[in-house]
Amino acid sequence: MFSFKQFSVSQENCPLKINTDGVLLAALANVTNNLNILDIGTGTGVIALMLAQRNPIGIIDAVEIDAEATKTAEHNFNNSPFKNRLKAFNQSFQNYFTQNPTKFYDKIVTNPPFFIDALKSKEAKKNLARHTNTHFFHDLFALSAKQLNSNGSIEIIIPTQIENLIVTIAHTNQLYVNAKISISSFAGGKPIRSLLNFGKTEMPFCETFFNIYEAQGIPSLAYKTVLKDFFINF
Repeated sequence: MFSFKQFSVSQENCPLKINTDGVLLAALANVTNNLNILDIGTGTGVIALMLAQRNPIGIIDAVEIDAEATKTAEHNFNNSPFKNRLKAFNQSFQNYFTQNPTKFYDKIVTNPPFFIDALKSKEAKKNLARHTNTHFFHDLFALSAKQLNSNGSIEIIIPTQIENLIVTIAHTNQLYVNAKISISSFAGGKPIRSLLNFGKTEMPFCETFFNIYEAQGIPSLAYKTVLKDFFINF
């Protein structure tokens, strides 16, 4: 059980636990005035819960392909102060979009599986959660483009080494990267993650930089600031 300031998150039966990528996506994504939000691959539900805390008007749907993880997310939602604004669906995002063609979103967020063509884990559930191929991203952007509102956007956190590939795939689906947060372990270090914001309309590109640590094992002021409303020890 992981305790936050306003809610707690069980991680039981979830192949992927709470991680830095997920909490940074939830803390940094621009969800101001977004009414309808979709979290793809919700896992424990922590991203959806953090977004619900940040946005008091947000109605958040959370899709998760793993049945046991979905049950855990539902448990976490039902035991949170935001339970009336959160709903979990046990299915692939492809099936979810197919079955809900008239459901449109202001914001779609995802902390996706990212080990494209990497060596597969021997554990089947972890393999499903952590590995993917380019078909995942082609489907993600093609389907999201159809079900984003005209001013909607999709935010995704990925390793920097696949950024160019992801931007190209999004562009082929008429989704354009308008903002980027380059995330490094330390100030001045090489970025290890990119948090990208894609919209249907090309806008002036904005890039900002974010470092996680001040020194080895010491969180940076920026990290503490964006997570101070969530982490008990900040």
